[in-house]
Amino acid sequence: MNPSCNLFIVGPTGAGKTSIGRRLAEHYGLSFVDLDQEIERQCGVPVSTVFEIEGEAGFRRRESQLLEECSRRRGVLLATGAGAVLDPANRRLLAERGYVLWMQATLELQLERLSQDRQRPLLAGSDRATRLEAMAQQRTHLYQEIADLVIPGAHEHVHAASARSILLIDPSWHRQHAA
Repeated sequence: MNPSCNLFIVGPTGAGKTSIGRRLAEHYGLSFVDLDQEIERQCGVPVSTVFEIEGEAGFRRRESQLLEECSRRRGVLLATGAGAVLDPANRRLLAERGYVLWMQATLELQLERLSQDRQRPLLAGSDRATRLEAMAQQRTHLYQEIADLVIPGAHEHVHAASARSILLIDPSWHRQHAA
């Protein structure tokens, strides 16, 4: 949606949605919400525990409920989980309620950024590359479907990635100010 008072970030695991999103929120004076962190705050346990107890289906129900709630806010930068786009209703809400940034990341970049991360339940197991490739096959066209702007991934520090993102966002986002 363009114009909008909200920025929503979608993209694969390890694309920088949270780390870059925080800096973009600060730059644009938006409230920052990380959907996975919001789930953890509400549940009082890590996402991995939600997966253990409720499975992926239970997690996705919680994710959709919070996405509906958080996307209604005005003046927010919302960093979604990588799989939030799997639900058609979530994609519709994102497209209707905000300006959607698709942060891309190559498989190599994802593997590098996630090399020490053991908290992501969908990446449990030994062959992360195969799992990440499968997720990309399932999700890439969904990110593309709702993206207002594509932010290509790059091997750079988060400050440089944030500055590059701002240079791409500024000429294309017709910002409405929250009322």
